[in-house]
Amino acid sequence: MTTAAATAVATDEKGGLFAHFGRDFTASIVVFLVAMPLCMGIAIASGVPAEKGLITGIIGGIVVGMFAGSPLQVSGPAAGLAVIVFDFVANNGLTALGPMLVLAGVLQFVAGWMKLGAFFRSISPAVVHGMLAGIGALIVISQFHILFDATPLSNGIANLAAMPARLLGLSPFDANQAEMALGIGLLTIGIMVGWEKFKPAQMGLLPGALLGVVGATLAAMALGLDITRVNVPDSIVGAVATPGDDFFGLLISPTIIIAAIAVAFIASAETLLSAAAVDRMHDGVRTNYDKELSAQGVGNLLCGLAGALPMTGVIVRSSANVQAGAKTRLSTIIHGIWILGFVSLLPFVLSEIPMAALGGVLVVTGWKLVSLKHVRHLYSSYGALPAVIWTATFVLVVTVDLLTGVLVGLALTLLELIPHRRSLRLNVEENDEGAERDVHLSGSATFISLTGLTRRLESIPGDRPVRVNLSKVQGFDHTSAEQFKEWVARRRKLGHPVEVTGPSHLVDRFS
Repeated sequence: MTTAAATAVATDEKGGLFAHFGRDFTASIVVFLVAMPLCMGIAIASGVPAEKGLITGIIGGIVVGMFAGSPLQVSGPAAGLAVIVFDFVANNGLTALGPMLVLAGVLQFVAGWMKLGAFFRSISPAVVHGMLAGIGALIVISQFHILFDATPLSNGIANLAAMPARLLGLSPFDANQAEMALGIGLLTIGIMVGWEKFKPAQMGLLPGALLGVVGATLAAMALGLDITRVNVPDSIVGAVATPGDDFFGLLISPTIIIAAIAVAFIASAETLLSAAAVDRMHDGVRTNYDKELSAQGVGNLLCGLAGALPMTGVIVRSSANVQAGAKTRLSTIIHGIWILGFVSLLPFVLSEIPMAALGGVLVVTGWKLVSLKHVRHLYSSYGALPAVIWTATFVLVVTVDLLTGVLVGLALTLLELIPHRRSLRLNVEENDEGAERDVHLSGSATFISLTGLTRRLESIPGDRPVRVNLSKVQGFDHTSAEQFKEWVARRRKLGHPVEVTGPSHLVDRFS
């Protein structure tokens, strides 16, 4: 690492990059063990070779980890983009993926440079979680066929319609390839689910996905099963697909441009949602959302030039990083080095992994994304409309396509402005003269004014107690209410007192 790079990565870390080397080193091993099966599994779910996901994991760890605005967030291939990549590659070919990612990366970098990071935080949680739930359902439906050593079909409806035939085609008295692969996939799922329920407290950081894949691989080897294995090249360098002659010509294709906009938007929303969740897990450096967005753009640009998968910040690996005790971005960087070293020195180990085992990992991962708990929370806390937005987004993502679901969900959020149509402005006034810093809000708190509100609130230093007066607030939409509630909870967790005053129905909501 050069002196300039070391200085860049250490600027927002107290004590410097190597101040907590021991804890970061051990955390990096945990993240590496979580990331390996997910990198390969998400690549398979995206319809591309497994090594494409590994390259993205390496770039996400080493490059994005070095410059990210969220020091403890881990970047890599994400289940949230697997569906859109699968459709894109099926319709345009693998060679078109690189140019599309380069353009998406440029869009993300420019968005960060223009300080649009906070804008993505204004996207309705109902839309984001509905989108993720729909993606999770599509992953489960497609990976169901991988469990049988079969190829997923072109869309969610076709995959769903073909599921009964897969089951009816099984023969309990004649163990052929499909039956053996299904057994391996179910073994993987069983190990993962069982580990989550019964794992010893002292081994809680050992990832269930790794145990599932290792157990299934050993079983397939011991039984000599003739099922499909992962195809991994002897050299990871050989898996890098450099730009071809038509690379730059594809950058102006309308199909490529539309797909790049969709990927940039969805990847940015998922990244910043994950970054906000990571911030709630620790008391260290807060996320610089614009810097994070630009770092993701650089990462996706490099992934496009290398012919790899798109990346986002991912919550599963990030939460494992925090729980393992990581203190600085060094953990993320080292985990990328671990992946690079493993695939460079031990590719023959990866080539023994059954495809059905990775399918099992993705079935469990996709199922976790379908969180009905969130829609119940929306309904009980904010009424029917946010729940309807979640449901509409989910249904359309599964039955039509991801972009349609997201656009319809965003359009439906405009209905939340109707109760506030007479006053869509939100005024924020601060009084810094007393023992407490007084903040007075007046008007309507909606997603339209959320970017300005979050910037004002997060700029308040923690040296004195804060009192927020909501007596002149006409109402909160659910997006603003969620963000304000998170800000209050975070300050209180850090030991910075916050008092909320005003009408009892608002005070009770944020207490």
